[in-house]
Amino acid sequence: MNEPIETHALEGFPATAIGFVRALERNRELIADDHGVSPTDLRALFWIAKHGSVTPKAVAQHMEMTTGGVTSVANRLEGLGLLRRSAHPNDRRSLYLELTERGHGVMRDIHREFNAMISDSTSGLSKKELAAFGSALQVVADEVNRRTAR
Repeated sequence: MNEPIETHALEGFPATAIGFVRALERNRELIADDHGVSPTDLRALFWIAKHGSVTPKAVAQHMEMTTGGVTSVANRLEGLGLLRRSAHPNDRRSLYLELTERGHGVMRDIHREFNAMISDSTSGLSKKELAAFGSALQVVADEVNRRTAR
């Protein structure tokens, strides 16, 4: 007689949270594909866009990559006209990564499209429900970040 196959599945809020994260990851994959970059490249582009001007070392630390890996990402993004390297004013051995005008335009478009998608996706929620959802999500994210900080 065959033994039952053991399975493992999350339920309740953890399953819903994973589903939400996967939906966002799938959206990032589609955005990356639409712009001819990898999801990793897009993640770097988002972080650089958020901070304006950053060193490759800072990007590497944030993304948990080597600086060589960031150089590859920067080369691809620069080749697409989305990123430029600028001289570091205080350190000849270092540089800054910054968006080009085209990069800024792409980020504006991505943010506009993402905000519209989220707005459409939450249109069934009242303002009060949306605010409560946002607050609860922030509490959970903060606690997960606290527990996983190293």
